[in-house]
Amino acid sequence: MDYGDAIAFLHEKAHKTERALKTYLATWTAAPAPLREAVRYSLFAGGKRLRPALALGACEMIRGDDAPALPAACAIEMIHTYSLIHDDLPAMDNDDLRRGKPTLHKVAGEAMAILAGDVLLTMAFHLLARGAASSPAALQVIGEIAEAAGAWGMAGGQALDMAHEGHCVGLAALRETHALKTGAIIRVSVRAGAMLAGADAPVMDALTRYGESIGLAFQIADDILDITGSEESIGKSVGSDAANEKATYPSILGLDRARQLAHEAVQQALDALDAFGPEAHPFRALATFIVERDR
Repeated sequence: MDYGDAIAFLHEKAHKTERALKTYLATWTAAPAPLREAVRYSLFAGGKRLRPALALGACEMIRGDDAPALPAACAIEMIHTYSLIHDDLPAMDNDDLRRGKPTLHKVAGEAMAILAGDVLLTMAFHLLARGAASSPAALQVIGEIAEAAGAWGMAGGQALDMAHEGHCVGLAALRETHALKTGAIIRVSVRAGAMLAGADAPVMDALTRYGESIGLAFQIADDILDITGSEESIGKSVGSDAANEKATYPSILGLDRARQLAHEAVQQALDALDAFGPEAHPFRALATFIVERDR
């Protein structure tokens, strides 16, 4: 599979995820209209939908059917969107653009943006809980997603990221920060799909290593794009990491070594898939796509 195959795979899974999300949001009839519109604005603003694609793809790889992972995929995308809304706030990264559109707080105000993020995080677990009785693995998935989003996951990583601003930190501290801030949700996306497909221990181990490796590659690629990308191509302001004095892989290692480290992480992801056959081709293509993408 090549770059185009990865794009096609992402588009297929994005379409399935967005259709399910729209069906779920249609049930929010009791929610105030301004809140529903704020959620809809950010949730359907575009994006690669990488995380739900990983959940759906892992499930499909193992059992040939991605349906058992669809609620988890939707919930993970809701959590990811909440994190973007809050990251963009003036108290955090203070960004004006997200996915080529004005950030939510620029459109609906800071208070509504905070509430929309709160709702997306909370209702993600409502969505997960609705199907908890249908699978023995569902409760474990709920717990792992909560950990990946919480104090020793994404939120903890964001706290470290903010604490490091303006300070000189080493590579080990940077890797710890981004393993939590970015890597934890990517890792749990793969694991959730695999668990809901009934994966055995060796398969879980291999896919966990894959998820950890592409999480690292994704973050390094993001850091590089913040320097080399354009606002038009990446859909958000460039140079914000430097403006906020954030520690990044290029700032610590330089661009060339950062690119090398990203490709090493991709190779580790590919190595984790050695025991799989053609069913893992989409994941192999995604690993390469992550470091070659321009957004």
